[in-house]
Formats: sequence, C-alpha cells, structure tokens
Amino acid sequence: QVRLVESGGGLVQPGGSLRLSCAASGSSFSITQMGWHRQAPGKQRELVAFIRGGSDTNYADPVKGRFTISRDVAKNTVYLEMNSLKPEDTAVYYCNCYAFSGRGPLQQYWGQGTQVTVSS
Repeated sequence: QVRLVESGGGLVQPGGSLRLSCAASGSSFSITQMGWHRQAPGKQRELVAFIRGGSDTNYADPVKGRFTISRDVAKNTVYLEMNSLKPEDTAVYYCNCYAFSGRGPLQQYWGQGTQVTVSS
C-alpha cells in the first residue's frame, strides 16, 4: 500500500500563487508516475499535470504556462507550483501516483485532497 498526503492548499487572491506538496509513504514501493488532478463543485475530476521519472512532465491546457509540476524522487514527494491563479482554478486538488507495492501489480493511489480557493 502507498499512502499519499497532500498539503499547501488554501485561500488566495486572483493572480496569486500557491505551492502544493504530496508525500508518498509505505513499505517496499516503487513509483513510476505522480500527478495532480482537481475537482470543482459540480464538475468531474480532471487531470492537471503529471510527471514520469524526475523530469518528463505533462500539463492540461488550462494550466500550461502557469503551473509547474516537479518531483523529489529521493523524498517520494511531488510538488505543484501554481502561479497566476484564476477563480476557475478553485477546486479540490488530489495527488495520485502509479506504483508497484511489494510484488503486486501496478496500481493507482490517491490522496485525500486539499482545497484551493481563488477569490478576492
């Protein structure tokens, strides 16, 4: 099993910045990919960004040029630096990863989510 714990959400004004962190823990696991999704009220969960290895990154179009995903492989931690935030970025942000745990198959794991609210 892999446990993901997010931190760093909060309330920010439009144009502001926030940095989310997500730390993975467990025993005998190997992560292949980490990422962030978000879910706004009344909407489906959507991909924000993901990173494979330490540097292969992908972003959803609405956040390109504003958000940056990075990963500290040694710490099993992924970060999401969010700049130029807009009210439409308001959502619960979920960390996820794909990992092998023990001798089991590749599985997807999710964190509990952290609220990001962009409002004046």
